[in-house]
Amino acid sequence: MINVVVADDELPAVAELAYLLSLDSRVGTIHRANSGAEALKALEEFEVDALFLDIHMPALSGLDIARVISRFTRPPAVVFVTADEDQALEAFELAAVDYVLKPVRPERLAESVRRICELAEEDTVKPDMVTVEKGGITKMIRRDEILYVQAQGDYARLHIKDASYLIRVPLNDLEQQWGAAGYVRIHRSYLVSMDKIDTVKLATGKAVVLIGGTELPVSRRALPYLREKLAANRVRPL
Repeated sequence: MINVVVADDELPAVAELAYLLSLDSRVGTIHRANSGAEALKALEEFEVDALFLDIHMPALSGLDIARVISRFTRPPAVVFVTADEDQALEAFELAAVDYVLKPVRPERLAESVRRICELAEEDTVKPDMVTVEKGGITKMIRRDEILYVQAQGDYARLHIKDASYLIRVPLNDLEQQWGAAGYVRIHRSYLVSMDKIDTVKLATGKAVVLIGGTELPVSRRALPYLREKLAANRVRPL
């Protein structure tokens, strides 16, 4: 099942599209938004597989939202639902999965859902990849290679076994995007893969984790959550 956000500044349009999607057994939770800002808020609060966006919304249009989420490491699928035929080219340049014209026909909407489900199936088979650049060369690395991530201002440094790469994504964004994949914030400056933790050392007023021979601090605020995750993964601190 896929979880979706329906966004349109016209309430009847949101209600109609949400109703049509609710009839499809492949669709799970449907979040409704009456503005671009509400759509982005839903992305922050919920696990979302796809967005059904009206193009012409005040302040933050559907195209604006697509541009924002295109910077995500793993953006949700985007389907534009609009009465405007003239912006299809720009929509597909933003990697839209589909472009559905109003009034929406149920069979046409079902085709969009099919495309989204196919993409979701491909994602479950392929390892998540991250685009990085170093020395003017762009390459892809597997996310499951990343031991830990270090905050560097508005950037983040990805540390793998024998190298590190700087990407222009804040650590807060990676924390949200990678939480479901087992990455845990242990400090304002560090995000770590639970699977890569070798040892956890706890002492009075201090905690550290060892990952690949590197010692990383654990903040007092993060320690209770880390303990909880360690218990769930049956890792015993030292």
